[in-house]
Amino acid sequence: MTKGQDFLRIERVFDAPIELVWQMWTDPALFKKWYGPNGMTVPTAEMDLSVGGTRKVCMEIQSPDRTMTMWFTGVYKEVTAPRRLVYTESMCDPDGTILSPQSMGMPDGFPDITEVIVELVADGDQTKMTMVHVGVAEGTAGAGGWNQAFDKLAVLVQSERESTS
Repeated sequence: MTKGQDFLRIERVFDAPIELVWQMWTDPALFKKWYGPNGMTVPTAEMDLSVGGTRKVCMEIQSPDRTMTMWFTGVYKEVTAPRRLVYTESMCDPDGTILSPQSMGMPDGFPDITEVIVELVADGDQTKMTMVHVGVAEGTAGAGGWNQAFDKLAVLVQSERESTS
């Protein structure tokens, strides 16, 4: 992070082993079940989970008039299973071509490329997750979306854990 750069930091403790929380971030089928704010679905989650590998995610929401989609792409910078995941994130079109955030309605000054850092620490049968999104400020819609997604993640890991016990 550069000095003065906006960032969002969220810490959560999940009642699940670290391996399960890691899978939630790295298995596209599981990721699609929790990612995004309430009301949005994730029809596409492509992940080449290797350093230099790409990711592409589509979030979508239905309204009475139309379907709105938001596409994101990025590159994995660090993949250290099951403890640390670092990737870039940019808005894109369905083909993965990066779009300016302003062309998608974001305010001036919003960066073209942001960075997501996920750190997981095992604590018995629980996992502490720290997520930092560099380029997204506290108190923004992005922060609210992440918190809603992590609420969904907490429910999903509990459900997955109960179904395997």
